Amino acid sequence: MSEEKDLQNPFPHLSRRGFFKGSAALLGGALVSQIPFETNAYARYGADDTLKIALVGCGGRGRGAAIQALSTQGKVKLVAMADAFRDNLDESFTIIGTRFPDKNRFDVPEKNKFVGFDAYKKAIALADVVILATPPGFRPIHFEEAVNAGKHIFAEKPMATDAPGVRRVLAAAEVAKKKNLKVVVGLQRRYQNAYLETLKRVNDGSIGDITSAQAYWHNAGVWVRPRKEGQTEMEYQMRNWYYFNWLCGDHILEQHIHNIDVINWVKNAYPVSAQGMGGRQVRNGKDHGEIFDHHYVEFTYADGTIFNSQCRHQPGTMNRVEEVLIGTKGRVTLSGDGKGVVTDLKGTSIYNHRAKNDPDPYQTEHDRLFAAIRNNTPVNDAEYGAKSTMTAILGRNATYSGQVVKWDDALNTQLSIMPEKFAFDAPTPTKPDANGFYPIPTPGVTRVI
Repeated sequence: MSEEKDLQNPFPHLSRRGFFKGSAALLGGALVSQIPFETNAYARYGADDTLKIALVGCGGRGRGAAIQALSTQGKVKLVAMADAFRDNLDESFTIIGTRFPDKNRFDVPEKNKFVGFDAYKKAIALADVVILATPPGFRPIHFEEAVNAGKHIFAEKPMATDAPGVRRVLAAAEVAKKKNLKVVVGLQRRYQNAYLETLKRVNDGSIGDITSAQAYWHNAGVWVRPRKEGQTEMEYQMRNWYYFNWLCGDHILEQHIHNIDVINWVKNAYPVSAQGMGGRQVRNGKDHGEIFDHHYVEFTYADGTIFNSQCRHQPGTMNRVEEVLIGTKGRVTLSGDGKGVVTDLKGTSIYNHRAKNDPDPYQTEHDRLFAAIRNNTPVNDAEYGAKSTMTAILGRNATYSGQVVKWDDALNTQLSIMPEKFAFDAPTPTKPDANGFYPIPTPGVTRVI
């Protein structure tokens, strides 16, 4: 079994119900930050070669990813930066430069700072490794460009905001495989010790056959960036990108994808249909664009397994961000804060993961990527990143429409939510009415296929 297959399917035998088993990746995933940079005859880059990095998308997540890339072993250097907005670029340049004052690691001259909708092309051309961290609506375009240019990639999740974008990523992912490009997607739970170690207990049969799954992302929500005088509608939506589907995809996609991906990972499959409900009860002002503040989705897999998914952005309500697996002999509860708990059906503890000394999974992602580049070992997360993206879009389609939505129909639709043109004076896919409110998806009315 290849290393790539192990990483994407570490539990290939888990029960006739379709949940999978096996622990090769679990055994190796916990200590990826300690992988030595041993070169071989097929490696393009050795330990003494400097890997040049370009950052595309200079917001908070982008600069965080850049700092993590620059914290990996071996010689690396950030050489180019790109963003639609100069102030984003300048802020990240200052923060990263403060962290890495040595020009051996961080050296982005003025001529390598690119601003605008086509800035990504210029930055990508200068690098060996590209960090893609813009709002996710741009991910398919940027991912395709990086693959066509033959670059290794760290791409933040999600990978698209609509089905045509997912298909574009899947096509580029196949090209990346043929080119032997290394791709890591920012679904960091797959690189996190709490998940890897706890799921070993699922692998060894501690909770029996899995009968159901639940996932939750409940919290108060995220920032709001009010409209400023003189902004075009395109600039306003890009500054306030979280609240517009062509840019963000709604929080079921942008945030809850982490939890959804865990269930797909353990299941080693993707749902065949979904139905659900959602709406706006609390976050319903002019500054909140067009997205819902809550979603509840029932996903169904081909073997009949049901996965119940909940996400909510409502201040003052229960906070819960975790995944739960129920088996014939016990249950597992997992969360991104490092919790991994296994009990029998009576609540007796079988395993309780202690995350105190675990490596940071955000750093581990980059450690894994750069080690794979230097050692020429396989890693390509693009396919599962795109398909978990599609799973969240399937759930959004179900809550927006109020219908049972099938995977094949959702994936193959030609309905795009992206703009026809990218420019600050170009029309946006959705527009406010005379009172400043945006049209909201309406179950029973909204078309999703």
